Amino acid sequence: MKRRGYILLCSMLIVGNAHGQQTAERLVEERPIDLPTALRLAHVDNPEIRLARQRVQEAMAYRQLAAAQFLPTLNVGANINHHIGPLQQSNGEVLKVNRDSLYLGMGAGAVSAGTVSIPGVVWSANISDVWYNALIRKQIVMQRQFESEAVRNDMLLRVASAYLELLRSAGRNAVAMQIRDAAAEVAKVTAAHAKAGEGRQADADRAATEYEQRKADFTQTEADVAIASARLGQLLRISPAIRLIPMERQVIPASIVPEPIPLSELLAIAITQRPELQERQAAIRAALLQLRSAKLLPFSPNVLVGFSAGRFGGGSDRLASGVTQADGSVLQQSRFGNYGDRTDFDAVMFWSLRNLGVGNVANIRVAQSQFRQSELLALATLDRIRAEVASAQARVLARYKQIELNEKAIESAQAAFKADLGRTRNRLGLPIELLDSLRLVARSKNGYLDAIVDYNRAQFELYVALGQPPADALARPVVMPDVKK
Repeated sequence: MKRRGYILLCSMLIVGNAHGQQTAERLVEERPIDLPTALRLAHVDNPEIRLARQRVQEAMAYRQLAAAQFLPTLNVGANINHHIGPLQQSNGEVLKVNRDSLYLGMGAGAVSAGTVSIPGVVWSANISDVWYNALIRKQIVMQRQFESEAVRNDMLLRVASAYLELLRSAGRNAVAMQIRDAAAEVAKVTAAHAKAGEGRQADADRAATEYEQRKADFTQTEADVAIASARLGQLLRISPAIRLIPMERQVIPASIVPEPIPLSELLAIAITQRPELQERQAAIRAALLQLRSAKLLPFSPNVLVGFSAGRFGGGSDRLASGVTQADGSVLQQSRFGNYGDRTDFDAVMFWSLRNLGVGNVANIRVAQSQFRQSELLALATLDRIRAEVASAQARVLARYKQIELNEKAIESAQAAFKADLGRTRNRLGLPIELLDSLRLVARSKNGYLDAIVDYNRAQFELYVALGQPPADALARPVVMPDVKK
């Protein structure tokens, strides 16, 4: 596409020029900004990007917790037992006994002849549950990472679009200022002719009305600039009291994705690069692991291994009353005596059918349904990405053609306006023709501006639709000319 050196004639001069005369009237601080700066700021303090990163951190913490299930749990404590009243022995005999015991060390809950109920070192779990849960959590971490990348890409597209809207508003403001000044000139010429009796008053009134409308349009474009600045500031978390001013002096087409690349190749790039598809693949793998775990659960044993070591001692009134001294008196012994080292080791393994096996069947069916849902979501995501790539490429091609058409329209519209203005000044043309030419100039300039901004936006949309692939994925081999021909 040929590019004129006057890109948009001077109508793309930034809002700083268009608003320079009103700076003193404003209480709003103005700060210049360009697209690279806006994209960098989006990474700094955007809550949606930070929230996605925190979800990754959460998934990593859950993965660490799942891996920790392979390790035993340590328990250190003590327990005291004080009993008063009857007890029944294993042979059915009931004894009236008062007893006390004390345990201190690894574990707790050592009472009477039983094992330590809370072992000092204990590992208790279902083997398949622990193994598959660790594998599933690994896939969930990958899923969250791809989700975070997708959120980042979407946010950067929203920031780029918001910046382009700011640039569009600034350009429309500059165009509105030029058209307003041109309308003032037309109104001045037609008013002078009417005052001299060389033209109709109706033409002068029509030109004056056109001038007032152009002033209203200019005021509206100023508001549009403020609105676009506020929307961009919201994404960048910049105070609304700060007016963002684009630094570009001209709006020019920017080709991010090299042209031409066939649609089939673009679709292939998107399939391999889009984080949404990779996130769906991780979700499918997690669902498949969950299904395998549910099927293996009835055959996987539940294991409990415990080890305890500590000091244990105690006594009872029966022991004390059964010992007499030489003089016939009863020897009084401590109720918390006979202390010694105590060690307990327990190993338990068992298999279980949940709810007579009905619960296991239900878990398998739930896992199967979740697996199918993950596959269907992946297909829906694939179809959506294909449509996004095809639509973005179609918009790029359409906007590219519109730039050339609007560029030619500007040339012819300006030539017509200059000719009509000269004819009107020389009293050879009609003012209504001059007003029509002025409107065509305004329409063609705004159309040219919109075509360029929409083209750049379509380029960003196509780039994000491809998953922001690395540069080498978009590299095209250079075809060397045949020197012999």
